[in-house]
Amino acid sequence: MTGLGPFSVQTVAVAAAMAVAWLVARYLLRNTDTDPRRAAASTLIDALFVGLLVARFAYVLRWWPDYVAAPMSIIAIGDGGFLVWAGLPVALGWALWRVRRHPARRRPMLYGFAAGVAIWGAAQAGLSAMQRAAPPLPSLTLSTVTGQPVSLDAYRGSPVVMNLWASWCPPCRREMPVLAKAQGDYPDVRFLMINQGETAHTVEAFVQSQGLEFDDLLLDPASQAMQAAGARGLPTTLFFDTNGRLVDAHLGELTAARLRDTLQGRLHQPPAPRMP
Repeated sequence: MTGLGPFSVQTVAVAAAMAVAWLVARYLLRNTDTDPRRAAASTLIDALFVGLLVARFAYVLRWWPDYVAAPMSIIAIGDGGFLVWAGLPVALGWALWRVRRHPARRRPMLYGFAAGVAIWGAAQAGLSAMQRAAPPLPSLTLSTVTGQPVSLDAYRGSPVVMNLWASWCPPCRREMPVLAKAQGDYPDVRFLMINQGETAHTVEAFVQSQGLEFDDLLLDPASQAMQAAGARGLPTTLFFDTNGRLVDAHLGELTAARLRDTLQGRLHQPPAPRMP
């Protein structure tokens, strides 16, 4: 599972945790008067959004050079860029401060937070289990734009970023410069740019018109890679370790920060030193 629509699994997990926290707190306050119950529920939602903003702000600061180069990507929360452990204590502290004069609301608030954190932790554990059980780098034979056959098995032994794209897909087009730049920054990673369903002429003309260069530009006219990966839309980006094991996946447009975070956090590939 790569996500829900344009949102990553991480973003969906955070949203689910927030919903559970609110529901638990509201349930525990069910026997109180309407106004206090509404006030407590409103306080918890406010606290969760404060924590979410802090978590996003902390993530943006962590990858500031990438975000400042493309400021609009700061609001692209679908990339799943949140430092949850930075936002949680802020949200909890803010909520406790708001209920400091209402001790009866404190316990439901804490229980709600605990339930939300448990759901988020369970989602992360479930995602890890799903990735461990996910199919490995598919054993497909595709072709280059010049018609030369290429077996994906040949890429085992190196970290692999497999991007499924098409020239008619706007988010695919927008993220391709990000992937082209990362290819230069991480020479030990193989970036497989696998076009879905288009002709060699269309692919080559598009890449040249955009001034892009990729070492591994492959054609998949029958969309075999999408079927093998269980991808539900484009663009889809899959990250495989040196053993061909899936370690992360993303449905939708990648930001430079999210890509770098995954490469350094999941594939453990430091960027190549820049020439002076």
